[in-house]
Amino acid sequence: MSRRPRRNHTAAFKAKVALTALKGEKTLLELAQQFDVHANQITQWKSQLLEGAAGVFGGDAKAEPAEAAVDVKTLHAKIGQLTLENDFLEGALTKAGLLSARR
Repeated sequence: MSRRPRRNHTAAFKAKVALTALKGEKTLLELAQQFDVHANQITQWKSQLLEGAAGVFGGDAKAEPAEAAVDVKTLHAKIGQLTLENDFLEGALTKAGLLSARR
């Protein structure tokens, strides 16, 4: 018996299956056969949909980009510092003959 290769489902497909399961018109086994997905996977997607549904209407998503903007400045500063150090070391190694000029 050969194994089926691992499949990656899109978010739209997962949402469609979870919403169909929430309607309750069909049993989990019927949905599993219809969408060719294991029943446990449908249950997991349904619970993820219910947990994440509050985030659609809540203001929690607005707080995350503010934190990311603060980190960007420090990351850019670190990138500049590392670039400067790399350039300095490259020049020093080239003068010492330890780094070929062909690079």
